[in-house]
Amino acid sequence: MKISVDWLKEYVDVGISPSELRERLTMIGFVAEAMEERDGDIVLDVETYANRPDTLGHLGMAREVAAMLDLPLKTPAPSLSELEEKTSDAADVQVLDEALCPRYCGLVVRDVNVGPSPDWLRRRIEAMGLNPVNNVVDVSNFILFATAQPVHFFDLEKLAGPTIVVRRARKGELLRSLDGRDLALEPDSLVIADEARPVALAGVIGGEETAVGESTHHVFIESAHFDPVSVRKTAKALGLQTDASYRFERETDVAFPPQAARLAASLLGAFGGRPTSGLVDIYPKPRKSCECRLRQKRVAELLGVEIDAEFIRKLLTALGFGLQAQPRQSWLVKVPSFRVDIEREADLVEEIARFYGYDRIPSVVPPLKIIERAASEENRPDRAAQVLLQQGFDEVLTYSFADTERQKILELPRRPIDIRNPVSSKASQLRTSLAGGLLETMAWNLNRGAEGLQIFEFGHVYFQEEEAHREQTALALAAMGRRGGAHWLARPEETGFFHVKGAVEAVMSRLRFEPFRFQHLEHPIFEEGSGLTLFYKGDLVGRLGRLRRRITEAYGIKDDVHYGELDLDALFGKTSRPFQFSPVPKFPAVVRDLAFLVPESATFQDIKDGIEKMALPNLESFDLVDRFAGASLPAGRVSLAFRFVFRSPGGTLQSAEVDRLQGRIVGHLRTALKMELREGGEIDNRAGKN
Repeated sequence: MKISVDWLKEYVDVGISPSELRERLTMIGFVAEAMEERDGDIVLDVETYANRPDTLGHLGMAREVAAMLDLPLKTPAPSLSELEEKTSDAADVQVLDEALCPRYCGLVVRDVNVGPSPDWLRRRIEAMGLNPVNNVVDVSNFILFATAQPVHFFDLEKLAGPTIVVRRARKGELLRSLDGRDLALEPDSLVIADEARPVALAGVIGGEETAVGESTHHVFIESAHFDPVSVRKTAKALGLQTDASYRFERETDVAFPPQAARLAASLLGAFGGRPTSGLVDIYPKPRKSCECRLRQKRVAELLGVEIDAEFIRKLLTALGFGLQAQPRQSWLVKVPSFRVDIEREADLVEEIARFYGYDRIPSVVPPLKIIERAASEENRPDRAAQVLLQQGFDEVLTYSFADTERQKILELPRRPIDIRNPVSSKASQLRTSLAGGLLETMAWNLNRGAEGLQIFEFGHVYFQEEEAHREQTALALAAMGRRGGAHWLARPEETGFFHVKGAVEAVMSRLRFEPFRFQHLEHPIFEEGSGLTLFYKGDLVGRLGRLRRRITEAYGIKDDVHYGELDLDALFGKTSRPFQFSPVPKFPAVVRDLAFLVPESATFQDIKDGIEKMALPNLESFDLVDRFAGASLPAGRVSLAFRFVFRSPGGTLQSAEVDRLQGRIVGHLRTALKMELREGGEIDNRAGKN
């Protein structure tokens, strides 16, 4: 955009040299790539931005300079001496496509004397690199470069009647443009037409047949707002780019067309013209102004420096924003219509940074507050899926519809929901469990040669509860057969119950739903004695076990299938354990492996609960490392070997201290659970581990 310094001074009293002005403009983001002298005037070639159409005119650039130099902005005020004749009587304007032309303003100026432009107008036009044509055409160019709002003048007497129609072009229509080209118009192009034919291509170029010439006496002024996408498509399709299309493509100020029309009429008044009374302004759907909340605290957070509230208020007011004070050092900011680039608070902060000076903002990394993600965030299923994939499971997706007969096989206490117009009798109900879909997937793959399957699915189950329909989010996993592929070095491992249980435990631990506990509880889909229920914070959130043989055989599966299902609605509705940081241990651990004779009825959960209730100091962890059952053991007993890890954060533990802790563990387990230390069952790893 070429900026004339003399022209700029009509709107703001610039008291600095052109060189300093060029440097200061660069500091607020407008780089002047070149500077040259033309007829005693200095013209700057300023780089502007696609989202700043307001700076494509001298008035918009003057607003930036006025705010930069803390000077008042002088806005032009039109002076009109109107005729008694009404504009609506002189010209009838019809807008048939409001989407492509949201606003259209028109004004008629009578008795204009067309001739050479006065010196002041000629110098303004030449400063922009154009050749003067005549006073009327030069006024239209003056308005464009002054305000960034294109206007177009029609010779009213050359129109086929007083009617102006804004519509889309019709197939086969032609327009001879001002530059002498015959344009074949596309049907989607917006045109300005009279009663007979198109007379201008909206927002791009006018027609030769209605152009202002030496014989022109009456002028129709068009000042409008056209859809930027439509203008760009039309200009690209025809290989045209004009000063008008360049501005319309970047979206002009929808509020400015009335003022631009009056300014044009005021200038034509200097050449004998007098405007008709009343402006035709077709604006059926006025746009609501954008409002943003600006917080002084947020300005400091984004810029890393405290900005004075008075500086913010004064600057934004000078740039044309409306500010209304709000509580807690904030403002409700009304964005002017010419600032189409401002949509949110961060955009306002950028304006403050430009004028405060990027060179004054310290180059330091601002402190970052690390906030733990909320417990209800939607990434939990993704994290659970990652864990299951690492455990060797594959994710599947099955249908929500189910076969009535197969749902009966599951014998679930849930009442199914019937589908009114099912696509098939085998899909006439919504599923009450994910088990059916996983079993069908397993059967399909087994029939095609698979030797082992470990799969999981996230999905919804549906059932009736009294008169209401309920939808529940669940995670199900099922495993059977071999794990992993064949390998020459090791035999494939068979999938078992503890594979599924371990995967469930991994998911619970990864999502920090700890501590959780398992409890034996029978369920109709599991073989007797194989079912476990999962509890978290006292509520049941899942089940797992070995599916009954009659269920798997109904799906054509002969091997054992281990299945687990979690109620994610119940689980995710609870708060997980907060993340805790544990420093790297400084001192070595002492490891003791102890083997016990344990009643067969005792569960690991019972043993775990018993040891945790003791709350022993310096007991870092304990794990089950071996299980043995055989004829060499007393009847009703099994051998369980546990590994206990002891560590003190304050120093290296002595053997005597560990012996005392070990003695308390052995004594408690003997009393509470009838567990006896096996003869020779103590292994002292006195070397410890790090």
